[in-house]
Amino acid sequence: MIETDTESVAAMPKKIWIDLDNSPHIPFFAPILKQLEKRGYPVTITARDCFQVCEMAKMFDLPFKVVGRHYGKNRLLKAIGLTFRALKLIPTSLRERPALSLSHGSRAQVMASVVRGIPSVVILDYEYAEFLPFFKPTWVIAPEVIPDSAIQIDKHRILRYPGIKEDVYVPTLKPNAAILAELGLECNNIIVTARPPASEAHYYNPDSDLLFHAAMDALIGIQNTRIVLLPRNNKQASSIRKTWSEACSNGTIIIPEHALDGLNLIWHSDLVISGGGTMNREAAALGVPVYSVFRGRIGAVDRYLADIGRLVLLESVEDVQTKLIVKRTSRPIQSQGPSNALKRIVDHILTILSEYGEVEKQH
Repeated sequence: MIETDTESVAAMPKKIWIDLDNSPHIPFFAPILKQLEKRGYPVTITARDCFQVCEMAKMFDLPFKVVGRHYGKNRLLKAIGLTFRALKLIPTSLRERPALSLSHGSRAQVMASVVRGIPSVVILDYEYAEFLPFFKPTWVIAPEVIPDSAIQIDKHRILRYPGIKEDVYVPTLKPNAAILAELGLECNNIIVTARPPASEAHYYNPDSDLLFHAAMDALIGIQNTRIVLLPRNNKQASSIRKTWSEACSNGTIIIPEHALDGLNLIWHSDLVISGGGTMNREAAALGVPVYSVFRGRIGAVDRYLADIGRLVLLESVEDVQTKLIVKRTSRPIQSQGPSNALKRIVDHILTILSEYGEVEKQH
């Protein structure tokens, strides 16, 4: 069992390799990266070309190398694409010679790390994301609310942090009202931020789309409501424009032309509705009313947020009709002070590096 103690970190900093394979990972890793570099640790970053990952990484001024892309929702193509990306990551790992690989669930990076013999750390906040046979990470860092029994790894290799992953970066938010003018919104509008279900994800359940459509139909009929809709890809955007063509034409639905600071958008919203996890939890962390139409297996973090009233799970069309409250709300108070979650995660990473260095010395 690793004891969190960063005082014994080796004098010679070892390089850390971060892989970004989904857009929520950019704001999450940005403050972690700053803390690691502040403590003198060099970091190399790879990114998968999908879901606006590269566009957002540029927005956050993260230096990265593009490796691989998304291969669609076909299971066979997914498996081939995953293997192909893992193989493409190996030359980068050979050139950069990292001492540790780090991601928020990048299967390709874990595969490449196992092949190369690089110790790997996966941070996760959804316990039903499965590891590949023979390709498990060396360590897992997870929220305290997820039980050890739910994570498919030796419990002695599981490290914990308080709260939720969004607590890592929410305190860094500096609200900027310029986003309202950029999107053509007015202060008296009821502003809804909406994100469709991840239809190409392995955990996708068609019921999520049924609930999302019901919610959209209800929202469109409410006067003075403006829906900022954030599709996951161009195919989804085209489908939305076709399904709700009139609402898109008259400005009720607004589809941004480029990637936005999602956290800032959420802060200026009156409510959020999403078929994914990160945006829902960002809203919960900011105190914005949030509704989830996710119909995969509900993880411990979302159950926890629902139990304490920070997230509403819409589990049927009737729930959409009875639980969805659409009204102007007071803007939440911005979080202040450093994040305990951020500090704990960085401490774990540096302790792993320290103990790995000691193992190397013994051999």
